[in-house]
Amino acid sequence: MEDSTLDATSDATSDATSDATSETGNREADGFPRQFARTRRFSLGVPRQFTVSPDGRRVLFVRTGSGVDPVGRLWQYEDGTERLLADPARLVGAGAEKVPEAERLRRERARERSVGVVAYAADDAAHLVAFALSGALWAVRTDGGAPFPVPAAGPVVDPRPSPDGRHIAYVTGRSCHVIELDGADRPLAQSEGPEISYGLAEYTAAESIGRSRGYWWAPDSRRLLVARVDTSPMQRRYLSDPADPTKPPRAIRYPAAGTANAEVTVHVLALDGERVAVTWDRAAYEYLVDARWDAHGPVLVVQSRDQRTVRTLTVDPATGATEVLHERTDPAWVELVPGTPARTASGALVLPEDTPATRYLTVGDHRVTPDGLQLREVLGVEGERVLFTASEDPTETHVWCHEPDRGIRRLSREPGRFTGAARGGTAVLAGTTERGADVRVVRTGPGDDAPHGAIASLAEEPVLTPRPLLLTLGARELRGALHLPSWHREGGGRLPVLLDPYGGPGLQIVGRGLDWPPYVSQWFAEQGFAVLVVDGRGTPGRGPAWEKAVHGDQLTPALEDQVDALRAAGDRFPDLDLTRVGIRGWSFGGFLAAAAVVHRPDVFHAAVAGAPPTDMRLYDTHWKERFLGHPDEYPEHYARSSLVGHGHRLRRPLLLIHGLADDNVAAAHTLRFSAELLAAGRPHTVLPLPGATHSPTDDTVNENMLRFQRDFLRDALRN
Repeated sequence: MEDSTLDATSDATSDATSDATSETGNREADGFPRQFARTRRFSLGVPRQFTVSPDGRRVLFVRTGSGVDPVGRLWQYEDGTERLLADPARLVGAGAEKVPEAERLRRERARERSVGVVAYAADDAAHLVAFALSGALWAVRTDGGAPFPVPAAGPVVDPRPSPDGRHIAYVTGRSCHVIELDGADRPLAQSEGPEISYGLAEYTAAESIGRSRGYWWAPDSRRLLVARVDTSPMQRRYLSDPADPTKPPRAIRYPAAGTANAEVTVHVLALDGERVAVTWDRAAYEYLVDARWDAHGPVLVVQSRDQRTVRTLTVDPATGATEVLHERTDPAWVELVPGTPARTASGALVLPEDTPATRYLTVGDHRVTPDGLQLREVLGVEGERVLFTASEDPTETHVWCHEPDRGIRRLSREPGRFTGAARGGTAVLAGTTERGADVRVVRTGPGDDAPHGAIASLAEEPVLTPRPLLLTLGARELRGALHLPSWHREGGGRLPVLLDPYGGPGLQIVGRGLDWPPYVSQWFAEQGFAVLVVDGRGTPGRGPAWEKAVHGDQLTPALEDQVDALRAAGDRFPDLDLTRVGIRGWSFGGFLAAAAVVHRPDVFHAAVAGAPPTDMRLYDTHWKERFLGHPDEYPEHYARSSLVGHGHRLRRPLLLIHGLADDNVAAAHTLRFSAELLAAGRPHTVLPLPGATHSPTDDTVNENMLRFQRDFLRDALRN
């Protein structure tokens, strides 16, 4: 890959040859939308969700049967060999899956794109594995034998074996149950009403905080920490299906910015029926960020409503009393780093520490990572060893290991973005490289970092190959990627430009690993666009100050960076036609696209905005108040960062796309903004998607949406 110049040909290419090459490239790319849809963004067939046994010999994982098979199966890797542990087709047949409502919502929050075995949990020895299929509870032993059903009290959500493998906890009917493998089932905490649940993560935790579970086993397998959620204080929203007027609307509880959150409490529940309420200052710290129970005892992580303070609390399981173990503060917000806090075997606390330039990993109050290495996630702690991901270069994320006697060392080698799991001297390094998905199993002892095996990816080979030119653009050294048509030659003609960003918090698009976004960008390039992708301020991987540059204003810095990058790329590459510039995006990217044509029509000439949050007050408390504060205290932040009230400024073609069953960014965002545009006499196009959520799952819809966007942009940017 080149960082600064276009590929050049050493000899002249005739117009006829160029035309023929263009037609060939288009034919090869023509099947991409269908492939992209049926492979669920090339996620099917990719191994994921790894668990390593304590001795390091066995690795559990989930993988579908092929690159177009959506049914997840449970697998085990041992001694270089893969063994199928559970196949849903053999257990419950090939019929349509019956998913309990709580599980459907959990999958929506997790953006789950497959069916069958989509999640599992194992005991401490990784001998007993539990999973749910069509609401039924199943288990399998990894030392041999077939999967077996475990009778449960009702449709099962989030089953988890006890550390000793003698019990399985699960949630059914919003109640937390424990069942012994010999069949004795008991409810540990029963829901007191339709607004109460035990053991489930509330919407805010699953969607914005990053906590996907609601209960945690004690190491002795005799007690659990269980979250109780009361949603009655929250606003009601109603989702109807306009395509089926006979279907009644569905009521959901949604914590819109400035409104009440669910009330979350925590209890210690013993298998013998004893129950102890955990106490902390919930008025000051209403968010339960995380919880865990290690050899040193139970711990809660709680956060203030303004998100400027996060406390780590130790819990006395006998009384429920808590004490402050650690406190982090920040004048903007405390960034939540997945996997932290944690504790080593000696009790050393594993935490992030922020300076403006670097997010460090600290162990026992000592920084163990150098300046410029940006901590991303703590993957696990074993003894005194800490496994984590971090970025030296914003375009890469690698797996690192810290040990007191060896310092830190990088385990993943190839350029790309990696995550992983490790135990017993074995690490699984899973990532996207410049070749696609890659999963390696390595030994991590002294001098033993060489791969000793690989877990196969069954993902389909894409029909086109991304050709990104990685760029550093402008005074802020914005990281970007330029995708050009495979048939284009420098000087062969000017190309309309399409910006294809996300551009918001929590997600990077530009990188050396080939995940799905570069394939989509390349497909648009093959349709005749020069596609520019840019990660601006607010995106992760470049330090706390970079992330928090959007505090109080999520629009201006993000849009400025797209404009600056576009102009810098135009100066460097004369074939980019800056008189024909489009922009497309989804979610925050959709908001950014709509904002571009509303606020900068001098730069952007057309936009496609998918599921755009146009009114920041309609979005959820934790995510939106993190960046903009409470709307009653900082109304100007919401006015500055919203598109509502600015519709009269639209002068360019705009396509709005929205799923009508979206419970994350409600369709009201698009419908209200469309009404405002209509009232102001501003022509625009709206594409409603009946039955679609924030992540549409219908293959036909996803296939044709790409073509619809292409045709809209071609027409809008036509000379």
